[in-house]
Amino acid sequence: MAFRSPMISRRSLLGAAGATFAFASIPRGASAAPSRDPRLVVVILRGALDGLSAAAPIGDPDYADLHGQLALRWDGSSPASRLDDFFGLHPSMKQFARLYDAKQALVVHAAATNYRDRSHFDGQDVLESGRSGPGQTESGWLNRAVAVLPKGESVVAEKALAVGYTAPLVIRGPAPILGWAPSTLAVPTADLTDRLLSLYAHADPVLAKALKEGLDADQMASQQGMGDVKPGGDIANQMKTAALGAARLMANDGGPRIAALATDGWDTHAGEGGATGRLAQLLAGLDTVFATFESELGPRWKETIVLAITEFGRTARINGTVGTDHGTGTVAFLAGGALAGGRVVADWPGLKAADLYEGRDLKPTTDLRAVIKGVLADHLGLSREVLARNVFPDTIGVAPMKGLIAA
Repeated sequence: MAFRSPMISRRSLLGAAGATFAFASIPRGASAAPSRDPRLVVVILRGALDGLSAAAPIGDPDYADLHGQLALRWDGSSPASRLDDFFGLHPSMKQFARLYDAKQALVVHAAATNYRDRSHFDGQDVLESGRSGPGQTESGWLNRAVAVLPKGESVVAEKALAVGYTAPLVIRGPAPILGWAPSTLAVPTADLTDRLLSLYAHADPVLAKALKEGLDADQMASQQGMGDVKPGGDIANQMKTAALGAARLMANDGGPRIAALATDGWDTHAGEGGATGRLAQLLAGLDTVFATFESELGPRWKETIVLAITEFGRTARINGTVGTDHGTGTVAFLAGGALAGGRVVADWPGLKAADLYEGRDLKPTTDLRAVIKGVLADHLGLSREVLARNVFPDTIGVAPMKGLIAA
């Protein structure tokens, strides 16, 4: 029989230039309340996050034996942060723990998309496209969500933001996007940019408009300097660089309200590390992403949600190289002032051999699409029908999760 904690309940740019895509004729959904100015950031963790190490079920009697050297503990030199009497947060995520205590963060555990194979390529495709299987679309669910929001709503702010040299699939599609990536090139002088804009204004007005948008975005992202954050540094530094630029764009009154960024390197087959090591460095980087958005958005943080998701989890039992292989169930991290946080949302399946998915993985008991739909419905105001028809097609049976957003 699965072990169940009484504390837990299922309910409880593209360089420096802007890039635009053609509008599609898509039915519009309900909008957020006019008095609100919500912001949403989606962080894709590519490579499959070990949810049993990120948010460890220390209270499960089978956890320590299965996860071996990687298992977190309540005590020792690097103890887990206590989320409740059952789950412990990885010690590298101190800022997330602080937000959790302030009821501005929560964890959804034993979650997964509908994808049940273990291919990174296909799993990421399903995660970002929002389709039932891989290879079915070239657009992402976040872009389609933006496309069905009424024009003129502040939540759109004309364009969503794609962070990185290549726009993540989740934000590609019919709605226009603005691309921004940290640059290692010398900053052009004002005179040079004026000359370029003047040249293209006559030769190619469309490109001139895109160039102007990109330069404006770069200027907003670089306001007040980047401090000691430099592109090309360690993992945490790279994540903070991307988050810092994105947050400064989103904090601007005329900036985007919706953004997506992706980070690589979460494929921890060997030398994963427990409380310290490779995974700890990755989670510390993710921790800086949450903290950076909080600090840079300032008063706008109270109407912000940052959602971090991955394509699938990893095996419950560690392998011979002190790592974990491709699995199924995992965690989603949410942070933001708009959350009803301070809790772990999970219908815990247990870790006994008979409870594991295919005898090896954490069994998924929560559909990740329900979590995303819950955010899109209650934070951005999209109806259940529009979510099932346009954003996650053919998913009317997957209801948006209720209670994620603070009243």
